Amino acid sequence: MSDYRTETDSLGEVQVPADALWGAQTQRAINNFPVSGLAMPHAFIVAVAQVKRAAAEANSSLGLLDNDRRDAIVAACDALIDGEFADQFPIDRYQTGSGTSTNMNLNEVIAAIAGQRGVKIHPNDDVNMSQSSNDVIPTAIHVSATLAVKERLVPALTHLAGVIYERESLFHEQVKTGRTHLMDAMPVTLGQELRTWREQLMAAEERVDAAADGLLPVPQGGTAVGTGVNAAPEFAEQFVKFLKANTGYHFTALEHKFVGQSAVDAPVALSSQLRGTAIVLTKIANDLRWMNSGPIHGLAEISLPALQPGSSIMPGKVNPVIPESVAMVGAQVMGLDSAVAIAGQSGNFQLNVMLPLVAANLLDMIELLTNAANVMAEKAIRDFTVNTDTLDAGVGRNPVLVTALNPEIGYSLAADIAKEAYRTGRPVIDVAEERSGLSRGRLEQLMNPLKLTRGGIT
Repeated sequence: MSDYRTETDSLGEVQVPADALWGAQTQRAINNFPVSGLAMPHAFIVAVAQVKRAAAEANSSLGLLDNDRRDAIVAACDALIDGEFADQFPIDRYQTGSGTSTNMNLNEVIAAIAGQRGVKIHPNDDVNMSQSSNDVIPTAIHVSATLAVKERLVPALTHLAGVIYERESLFHEQVKTGRTHLMDAMPVTLGQELRTWREQLMAAEERVDAAADGLLPVPQGGTAVGTGVNAAPEFAEQFVKFLKANTGYHFTALEHKFVGQSAVDAPVALSSQLRGTAIVLTKIANDLRWMNSGPIHGLAEISLPALQPGSSIMPGKVNPVIPESVAMVGAQVMGLDSAVAIAGQSGNFQLNVMLPLVAANLLDMIELLTNAANVMAEKAIRDFTVNTDTLDAGVGRNPVLVTALNPEIGYSLAADIAKEAYRTGRPVIDVAEERSGLSRGRLEQLMNPLKLTRGGIT
């Protein structure tokens, strides 16, 4: 038997692998785009299947599709949503800008699955009824990114913030040297430092969640150019009714569907918030790296879990591998966001022509951030140990504590005391006792590091 079969489309014949469920248009796309070797993310294929399922139900409710064909399409889509036939979607993500190739890939595979089960389905006339790639793909971007944010990223950020809160509560009185410009500054508590991370994460989570809500209006029903040609006027509302029921999310029909087809403003807005989240994770990662630095000639304020040998040549070296991994994720997400921003400028008249890139980048960003947040929580934050002796000793030697004397002795004298303490290496309180005219007891009261972390005037 031949390893190939002959399929036909409007351009003629094409050879398709004998065991493939796809047809001629998918095969042409496979042949045309040997670019990256990266297929569209599985979550996007699932979202297109959700679109096809809801469209079939909407068409049936409008009397345009009989029950047998509706049920066959729905059953095939359910199989795809459950992860079956995942190897049937090999088209490169760098393909036609509308995503037509992926849309037809789904249409052909769904028709083939229905055919295996005894129902003859046409990829265009039945599976693609009342649709165009130009509204299916933008709608699938909205659906896939919404589900990924709500079900993957938001829980991961919540988990990371929760783990930080657990550690934060343990260290609310552990004083350490604050740093501005990487130079010694007034004292803070480790709990305050951790709370800062947590507050950043919670704010980033709120912004990402709100941006995902901006994807709930979808352009499905606009068909080719936004006018809704070849779709019943009631189709869009019926479609979102079934999409809501099937996904559990309150998707709505864009009133002016041109907005979601000629532009990708809402996905670009989400991308920018994902970039913001990457910046937060990178800040935390870099703080962890600095705090862990040493162990002899660095800050050595904390010790991250030793997860693997750090060097192929230096025995005993252990590196902060999790923060390094998270920082690389941050850099990649920022780069992907830049690509999405550039893609957003490619809305030419009635269609943006970089839709597959936007779809793939958003899902890659969400997945990277989700995994980075979970790894940071479990392999860095949860089990780091605090080197309390190092922190306590550093605070006691910090001449910047003299700042607390400003209200009583003035900035100029306080500066002279600090400079002498730096120059001589003596404890600042000893120098202050000699030069300030204040008693030792008063100095201890004014320069108490823990009290100084509470702010105000002592």
